[in-house]
Amino acid sequence: MARARSCARWPIHFSKHLRCGGAWGSFGARMMNQRGEALGGPRVTSRAVSLSPAVKAHLQLHLCVILWGFTPIFGRLIPLDALALVWWRMVIVAVILFALPGVRHQLRRTPLRITASIAAVGVLLAVSWVLFYGAIKLSNASVGAISLAAAPTFLTIIEPVVFRRAPNPRELLLGLALIPGMMLIVGGIPSGMYLGLAVGLGSAFCLAGFSIANKHVVDKAGPFLITGEEMGAGALFLTLLVPFAPHTGAALPLPDWHAGWLLLLFAIGCTLVPFVLLVRVLRQVSAFTAQMATNLEPVYAIVLAIPLLHEQVEVRPLFYVGVVVVIGFVLLQPLVLRRARRGAQRTAAGGL
Repeated sequence: MARARSCARWPIHFSKHLRCGGAWGSFGARMMNQRGEALGGPRVTSRAVSLSPAVKAHLQLHLCVILWGFTPIFGRLIPLDALALVWWRMVIVAVILFALPGVRHQLRRTPLRITASIAAVGVLLAVSWVLFYGAIKLSNASVGAISLAAAPTFLTIIEPVVFRRAPNPRELLLGLALIPGMMLIVGGIPSGMYLGLAVGLGSAFCLAGFSIANKHVVDKAGPFLITGEEMGAGALFLTLLVPFAPHTGAALPLPDWHAGWLLLLFAIGCTLVPFVLLVRVLRQVSAFTAQMATNLEPVYAIVLAIPLLHEQVEVRPLFYVGVVVVIGFVLLQPLVLRRARRGAQRTAAGGL
């Protein structure tokens, strides 16, 4: 009898393990119900866990950042120059998206003014990418990735100009605080990588401009159409740029099988998926949250470059000291600015 009572309680003790939902949860619940009913115990029901839109958006945002962390790795592995690499990346994504009938239908219904705005953002993105992968080709993936950490600093310079407001002194001071870290980075890399770092900083400047512009078009159309238009416009711009760009051999060579598979994986996994997710995420999360998450991209890239590319042997330990300093200030920047804004709001509320 004691054994029967103990077994009858068995479904209750283990019901908490079935709350994951899905096929396995339902299967387990049915099995436990049969066992419990046979011993006179209660029935167990399974419940599927549903995530709130905010939680889903945060998870999708960090997935985007992790996938972007692989982009410098692909940039180093794919044997194409920067312009050809970016051109193929954009063409593949644009072809995939515009092959969807729904995207073509949305494009026909989108006003020309909005289409032109999205296309301009795509051109800015193409320039940023060419500079970024040019920096990787001239140095390595880690140097190219850490150069992007300067984007928030450039953002504090560009935003006041675009929106015609006075610069925030606190933002400028935090931006200047990156200089010591950058000096440590320069001291930790060979002199042959200095040009790559400079080109990477140019990419960060363009990326800051892209971040401002992209935020203003995310609500103008669907995520697939926006991504497709940006990729298509960027590819068209690079095609027009080819005759003026220095190159040896074919400007846009046809990749071999190895490079082709890497390009396909690169275009889908590190471009199509995260860009479509990002357009959706920006409708759910604040600019502060998006900035905090995307600031982690250089961290993921540098960490991945150590086991995958063994780049730690190409730089001196001083480089990683500078990386820690730069990343620390980059992550601290939005926290300090957010606290300052809250303090200003409380002061204003108290004055009222």
